[in-house]
Amino acid sequence: MDDHEYEVLLDRALSQLPANIKSNESRFVIPNAKVFIEGKTTIFDNFDAICNYINRRPEYVMKFLLSELGTAGKIEGSRAIFQGRFSHKEIQHQIQRFIHEYVLCWECKKPDTHLSRMERVWVLKCDACGAIRPIAKIKGSSRR
Repeated sequence: MDDHEYEVLLDRALSQLPANIKSNESRFVIPNAKVFIEGKTTIFDNFDAICNYINRRPEYVMKFLLSELGTAGKIEGSRAIFQGRFSHKEIQHQIQRFIHEYVLCWECKKPDTHLSRMERVWVLKCDACGAIRPIAKIKGSSRR
């Protein structure tokens, strides 16, 4: 195969990629968590918006946060409410950890992924590069 033929095939493959996957620039910027403390509870005001942005179900994200923060809490409308006082920095750090573990592809580092079940194992499938990797089960329960 000569160089010209290779270039033509490569151009054809790139033209068939979805538009949101073609770009190399970082288009994945997580919105800042809006967190405030009210008495002995912490309210994560834009919880639902962040879950929608990262394309994960709020129950999964909440289960992870409750487990990592070691507290009880609930989803109330578009907000998450945690028992205890947690800083904005703590909540933002845990959101970043969730994204690293359950959203970003470990191969191409893109957020174009989804969770699916292969036999009895949950896997993270990348829509951009096709990589598949098993993910750890989220410990804890969102019904504390």
